[in-house]
Amino acid sequence: METWPIGVFASIDAGLGVKLEVARELGVPTIQLHAPAAATRTPANARAFLARLADAGIRLTAVFGGFEGESYADIPTVVRTVGLVPRETRAARTREMKEIADFARLLGCDVVALHLGFVPHERSDPLYGEILDVTRDLCDHCRKNGQALHLETGQEPADSLLRFIGDVERPNLFINFDPANMILYGSGEPIAALEKVGRFVKSVHCKDGTWAARPGQEWGAEVPLGAGDVGMENYLRTLLKIGYRGPLTIEREIPQEPERQKTEIGQAVRLLAELKARILPQ
Repeated sequence: METWPIGVFASIDAGLGVKLEVARELGVPTIQLHAPAAATRTPANARAFLARLADAGIRLTAVFGGFEGESYADIPTVVRTVGLVPRETRAARTREMKEIADFARLLGCDVVALHLGFVPHERSDPLYGEILDVTRDLCDHCRKNGQALHLETGQEPADSLLRFIGDVERPNLFINFDPANMILYGSGEPIAALEKVGRFVKSVHCKDGTWAARPGQEWGAEVPLGAGDVGMENYLRTLLKIGYRGPLTIEREIPQEPERQKTEIGQAVRLLAELKARILPQ
C-alpha cells in the first residue's frame, strides 16, 4: 500500500469537511468522514455513499463523531461543551457515538474517532474516573465491531494523553494526531509531542496554526498548511521516524468560505505531494 496517501476531511450533510465532489475534484485517494446526521445514518444511505466512493476511486479511512451543542468559540466554551466530558450530555452522546460506530461498520470502516473533550489532568479528580469508564465502554463497543477508537489530540499535553490511554487499558484505543491543535490549545510543542506519543498514532491530520499570545488561555489561529508554526517538513520527517505510513488527511476548518477552503486545500495537496517526493526514499 502507498506510503502517506493524501486525503481530506469530508462531510455528507454535517460537519466541517469538504463535500465528496470536492475531494474527487482534488484527486485525493482517501478521506476521513464527519459522521452524517442521525436521519442520514441508514443502511440504504451507507450503500449509496459506498457506491459514490467506489465511483470516485476514494477510500474511507475513518469516521469522526461530533455532537449537537459543541462549540469551539473559545477554550472555556470547549471545556464546557465538547465531547463526552460534559456530564449533562454524556449519556446521550455516548449512545450516539455507538450509533456512529455502527454506521461506520456499515461503511466497512474500522476506525472511529472523536474529540473526547478536556479530560482532567489529575487522576484524583472524580471526573477522570468517569471519563475512563465511558471511554472503556465505547472502546468495548467498537471492538465488537472490529474497530479501533482514535482520540484526536489537542486538549491535553502528551504526557497526560499517554497516562490516560494507559489507564483506559484497552488494546483498540489509539491517537489521531493533529499538530495544529497542540498549538491552537497551547497544550505543547507538536513535534516533541508526536515523538512522545508516536507508538499510538494510527491516523493524522495535516493542519497548521500559529501560537496565541497567551497559549492555553486563548486560541491560537488556524492558517493555511505551510503558513504556520507546525513546520510541515519536520512534521512529515517525524512521522517517518516514528514509523507512520498511513494517510495524510488535510483538515481546513473554514466551511463558511467554500471556495477559499477548496483553494487552500488544493494548495495543501500540492505542498504535501512536494514534501513526499522530497522525503520518501525513491
